[in-house]
Amino acid sequence: MRIGSITRKTEETDIAVSVNLDGTGTYQVETGIGFLDHMIEQFSRHSLIDIECRVRGDLHVDQHHTTEDSAIALGQAIAQALGDKKGITRYGHTYSPMDEALCRVALDISGRPVLIWKAAFTQPRLGEMDTELFEHWFQSISQAAGITLHIENLYGSNNHHIVEGIYKGFARAMRQAIAIDPRKADAVPSTKGILGG
Repeated sequence: MRIGSITRKTEETDIAVSVNLDGTGTYQVETGIGFLDHMIEQFSRHSLIDIECRVRGDLHVDQHHTTEDSAIALGQAIAQALGDKKGITRYGHTYSPMDEALCRVALDISGRPVLIWKAAFTQPRLGEMDTELFEHWFQSISQAAGITLHIENLYGSNNHHIVEGIYKGFARAMRQAIAIDPRKADAVPSTKGILGG
């Protein structure tokens, strides 16, 4: 079983995250931010990664630390579960339609974190969540998990649909990338012999 577990306690947040990459998409998510819970749940369901994520953050200040640290801990747990990345497909990509919105996500579990973000929102909040924090969440998970991640909203007018399309697209691309390639299950998918350099 490819599992990872991270606990992280700072003056700003207290977090416990666990993942099972070979799960069925079950989740228990409590971040204190309803919309963020909903997006992490979407990520779990569509990636088939089982996720438990509990965050107690300084929401009396703002949502920044809770959002950032949830992504860092989740990324670290995924990286831990991947181990040496032997046998993974490594790459994933998807077009993700959500009603009138269409998003494109492509990624490489390369060990070289990069986020290219091409999405914008026309309102400052969704539910109680600041829309500027979505890019930061993906930046943080990319860094922590070592993912080269390209996210683009091709078109769409409804902010909720755009964000949900992005999270579902990320989930589907991750589902492809973490899958074990039966033809090379004993090898790291790189001519270097390692991923991350």
